[in-house]
Amino acid sequence: MIPVSIVIVTKNEEANIEAALESVKDAAEIVVIDSFSSDRTVEICRKYTDKVFRKEWEGFARQKQSAVDLAASPWVFILDADERFTPELKTEVINAIEKNSHDGFYVPRKNFFMGRLIKHGGWRPDYTLRLFKKHSGRVEDREVHEKVIVNGSISHLKNPLIHYTYNSVSDYLKRMDSYSTLAAKELKKTGVVPNTLDFLIRPLATFIRMFFFRFGLLDGRYGLVLAVLYSYYTFLKYAKAWEMK
Repeated sequence: MIPVSIVIVTKNEEANIEAALESVKDAAEIVVIDSFSSDRTVEICRKYTDKVFRKEWEGFARQKQSAVDLAASPWVFILDADERFTPELKTEVINAIEKNSHDGFYVPRKNFFMGRLIKHGGWRPDYTLRLFKKHSGRVEDREVHEKVIVNGSISHLKNPLIHYTYNSVSDYLKRMDSYSTLAAKELKKTGVVPNTLDFLIRPLATFIRMFFFRFGLLDGRYGLVLAVLYSYYTFLKYAKAWEMK
């Protein structure tokens, strides 16, 4: 058994959620907060846990913090519906909790785009803080790209989560519209006032950084497509922030 509370937030994740839950079915506890899915997400979740709660969407950070608040175990692991545990990661998590030498752990991820493992472009090892002591950590309240803040000692695990990101270019574009809007709101909060140079230079800088400096070119056409998509996302983020102004 993994001595941890797995917490997941969902909305219409019928295609992903069962594989995610199957990978952690031996956890001490699974807590799900669902934002009133219209598909079979809740039905599937209830096959794995009786701790399925429904809550109106309040943003990624607040939904995840609500799930953390409901966790009963002293240790929490935040899992997304498109992520999977491996047996090696389970063993490492168990050992880390038993040693109890740190308050939180960054976990690397193996990211897949259109079914292809992406090894460059800043997508690997892609460390994200997911395992932490409940009383020591909290989810930072941000519009997007939320992260866990831990008050205490932090270390890194070696074994990765498997992360199936975007299934297609269309999948990326659909989500990019909402993500770029949230990112623009976050920019607005910081008082950033975009100018013409932001529209020109920042998207170009994003492409150059991903494709050349972070060797996305070694992922071939997949790396090229991702660099272009991320540069477009950057343009939209600043354009929307300007529009909001």
